[in-house]
Amino acid sequence: MRGYTMRDTRNSVLGAGSWMGGLLNGLLLDTRRFVPNTQHSTPTTAIHFRLLASLPFQFAIRNPQSAIRFCLLAFLLLPTRAGSQVPPPAPPQNRPVALVGGTIHPMTGPVIERGVVVFDKGKITAIGTDVAVPPGAEVIDVGGQHIYPGLIDANSILGLTEIDSIRATRDFAETGDVNPNVRAEVAINPDSEILAVTRANGVLVALAVPRGGVVAGRSAAIVLDGWTWESMTLKAPVGVHVYWPRMTPIRAFFVSVSEEEQRRRAEEALRKLKEAFREARAYWVAKKAEGGHPGAPYHDVDVRWEALIPVFEGKLPVFVHADTLDQIQAAVAWAEAEKLRIVLVGGADAPMAADLLRQKGVPVITGPVLELPTREWEPYDAAFTLPARLAQAGIPYCIGGDGGAWNERNLPYHAAMATAYGLSRDEALKAITLYCARILGIDDRVGSLEVGKDATLFVATGDPLDIRTQVTRAFIQGRPVNLYNRHQRLYEKYREKYRQIRAR
Repeated sequence: MRGYTMRDTRNSVLGAGSWMGGLLNGLLLDTRRFVPNTQHSTPTTAIHFRLLASLPFQFAIRNPQSAIRFCLLAFLLLPTRAGSQVPPPAPPQNRPVALVGGTIHPMTGPVIERGVVVFDKGKITAIGTDVAVPPGAEVIDVGGQHIYPGLIDANSILGLTEIDSIRATRDFAETGDVNPNVRAEVAINPDSEILAVTRANGVLVALAVPRGGVVAGRSAAIVLDGWTWESMTLKAPVGVHVYWPRMTPIRAFFVSVSEEEQRRRAEEALRKLKEAFREARAYWVAKKAEGGHPGAPYHDVDVRWEALIPVFEGKLPVFVHADTLDQIQAAVAWAEAEKLRIVLVGGADAPMAADLLRQKGVPVITGPVLELPTREWEPYDAAFTLPARLAQAGIPYCIGGDGGAWNERNLPYHAAMATAYGLSRDEALKAITLYCARILGIDDRVGSLEVGKDATLFVATGDPLDIRTQVTRAFIQGRPVNLYNRHQRLYEKYREKYRQIRAR
């Protein structure tokens, strides 16, 4: 791969009629001079050129100094092969691997002391204490350590964002309020630094969730390592995501919108939601009629309504993001009227509607446990006790993370806080592994350590709910995962800084 050189820059700038024209020509118009061979280019490269392209020409002419700073900043951010910081993915597993001597936590059965896990071609082939190691296998001694299935983040925008302050790296929301056709998996950035940071703490699977509007689109379950979005996609689509409008106006000093306007917006959002599903259902009926009746009129394909057909057929659930009791009750009533299968995301008030949710079989993906109360009258531990209250009420649930990206590495500590407020340790571990997999419909591949499932697992020095525990090895579909990441680089960098200061 050819890198970016000063010669390229000089030729681009001097070849134009003026210094400003040359700079714009080199950095904005003729970007091919700076793009390495496409065979080795990455989505990160495309992000930086989108950043360059976002600078309007007229702005550059009227504000030359600002334009120069902007262009130089973007140019310095351009990646090179030598400067790439994200570890490359490993090739597919080509020989058996045996993890020997560790304590195995299968999630579907009792803990196995000094056990053996064997996997080949990305699948677990044997697990137990009396397991024969296949000839030619790579034997890894993990004595004194613990083996767990990869943790699952059931609500995130991992892979869909990188730097909050740079719009070109935020690809988790589309314009408009009704976008059921959006596919989260195609927007995944495999070169994201955030993925490497997150998987270093044992989180190896995540649900990439679209945002924005009322019907945001379809989510995808991804593994946090791979060359392309295709290789990272575990299952897509997982569900259609609906963001239920807030039913009660917010009264607070920081809210500038009147109560009347808040109610109007909520009513408008509900109208759009119901209208969208009504039109989609009519489209589905019309399309079915085309196939069964030769004389039926033809209807043009509408990709938005095509995306909702699996929902009407019962093949795909609707993930409803709602927290308050009135939102939950309204969402369940709407789903029952539409004959839809739903999953509740957030569910802060879910225990108040326990009988309703249990009766309708609605599972809950909780919001972050490490959260402050949202209302003045709530107890300080409202979020801390939510998983335990759901478990006691007999409602299927799992623990979600922050719903963002950078802090999703803290997923096990949300579960840890729940153990301090009524949830057992075993239940907490299942709430970020097996229970997540069941709700997302991926429990045939991940969520537990069983023969036939993907070898997506990690080895740790202790309990992953303990912040002192270190992840020493990880495997995704049998491939060893490089755990080196940005946090470790920064730690080593500044440790060296202070070593130099002490040596003076």
